[in-house]
Amino acid sequence: FLILRTFLLQTFYITSGSMENTMLVGDFLVVNRAVVGGRIPFTRAHLPGYGDVERGDILVFDPPHEPDLKLVKRLIGLPGDTLEMRNQVLYINGEAQDEPYVKHVDLPDAPDPWMSWQRSYLAPGVDGDTYRPTRDNWGPIIIPEDRYFMLGDNREESLDSRYWGLLEGWRLEGRVSFIYFSYDRESFKPLAWLREIRWNRIFNGVE
Repeated sequence: FLILRTFLLQTFYITSGSMENTMLVGDFLVVNRAVVGGRIPFTRAHLPGYGDVERGDILVFDPPHEPDLKLVKRLIGLPGDTLEMRNQVLYINGEAQDEPYVKHVDLPDAPDPWMSWQRSYLAPGVDGDTYRPTRDNWGPIIIPEDRYFMLGDNREESLDSRYWGLLEGWRLEGRVSFIYFSYDRESFKPLAWLREIRWNRIFNGVE
């Protein structure tokens, strides 16, 4: 069991709405750790994985701003990519992206001091002195080697790479494979885990 849990498979439980509607609060996930290679305990080293992470993968990882926390987000930026967002539209290497999985809510755009890290990665020609990124308008930035950019599908309500920065490769834990159980965790009914099961989500893959 320890070998399986450490190097091959992991379970994860959704506690926030940052990935709605792809994943909901109360979804229980199976995560494939073998894709990236299981991390050797107490180190940053990984065993060799059998594949590479790809843009669009939903990954579990250790975020840099909360060392004792694990998050799940969608991989958007790979090493060498140029990323930009204009009025909520994501551009990768100059091309606007069609993102059918994205959820938008009506919240006013706003700057955040956390986003100042982006100045160190601005594309040539962007004036760092006048650069003022906001949640819905930022970049273009260039992703360096062995760094990744993660976004939540619930774009206006996700604390992600826009704020806490780029993700080192060693922090990746695995790729989400499927939902093995789900219930309405926000229900006020007694025994909601039994009475409010979302049968239509069980054993669903995620994309």
